[in-house]
Amino acid sequence: MKAIRLAAALSLCATAAFASDPVAGLWRTQPDDGAWAEVQIAACGPALCGTIRRTHNAEGEYKSPNLGKQLVRGMQPKGNGRYEGEVWRPSNNKIYFGKMDVQGNSLKLSGCIAGGLICSSQTWTRMR
Repeated sequence: MKAIRLAAALSLCATAAFASDPVAGLWRTQPDDGAWAEVQIAACGPALCGTIRRTHNAEGEYKSPNLGKQLVRGMQPKGNGRYEGEVWRPSNNKIYFGKMDVQGNSLKLSGCIAGGLICSSQTWTRMR
């Protein structure tokens, strides 16, 4: 019983630590295929995830079928504003090895293949 309480307490501490993580918050993606999204990055279990909250195109906000889906998955801090996990690309429905590098109000998100040797990147801007 003590082990269960200890595990629960450690889990709560980890969640609280991620809530104050420098990457936590609302981010605007770079346009991709003519549309951009607002992505909320927050704790998801022992990691950080980014969920699509709103989507926009040239006409304004629209209801994408991707609303509520996770673009950023299982990101773990590696130090100095760097993270590693997975990135989902909606346009081809593929999941890639992902890297994030946050510096102030700018976030560079990369999806990679070949063990991280070949990457495609976007730069996101913090909204709040």
